Amino acid sequence: MFTGIITGVGRIAALDDLGSSTDHGKRLHIEAPPAYLDDVGLGDSIALDGACMTVTSIDAPRRLFTIDISAESLSRTSGLAQAGRRVNLEKALRAHDRLGGHIVSGHVDGVGQVTRFERVGESWELRVLAPPALARFLAYKGSVAVNGVSLTVNRVDDRSDGCEFSINLIPHTVENTALGDLATGSRVNLEIDTVARYVERMLGAGLPPKDTNP
Repeated sequence: MFTGIITGVGRIAALDDLGSSTDHGKRLHIEAPPAYLDDVGLGDSIALDGACMTVTSIDAPRRLFTIDISAESLSRTSGLAQAGRRVNLEKALRAHDRLGGHIVSGHVDGVGQVTRFERVGESWELRVLAPPALARFLAYKGSVAVNGVSLTVNRVDDRSDGCEFSINLIPHTVENTALGDLATGSRVNLEIDTVARYVERMLGAGLPPKDTNP
């Protein structure tokens, strides 16, 4: 479980194939910020650009850790097979931590595309076109995770090719996450709000069966 509050920006230092076919995944070697791995152990969960991954090895002196990602996960996310790319990092939530963002599971629901990323005043406007299947989960002033960052939706525009939503990014967010690397056309990992997921399920499931007991 995560909150969408990024705790560091890492870099994909290298990738290794886990097999010889496209059915195999990859091993990612991630370079972490200084001291980031001091409280990380084998088997811990760390979200990379919003995708929850398991730490499989740690080389603290070199500030490196590895994760193994399956071909299935690679096909459903974006940017996790690009050596040299900066990625947002978040360690798993602890029971006594502050919930500064919103509840994030680290399970990517879809990949969106940036349609606009421009400075407006002191901030930046980020527009993302989400897949049509995610449109019903996006609402004005609702929450969404973009590459693992908890953000608030400022505008929603339903289109024939999906749902374009707009977000205002303050300078702190741009400077302390990898969202500053985005440009028009960039693909981003999206996770919908957990509450919206359950509401949709409850509304779609219909009424429970009536109790036939006397």
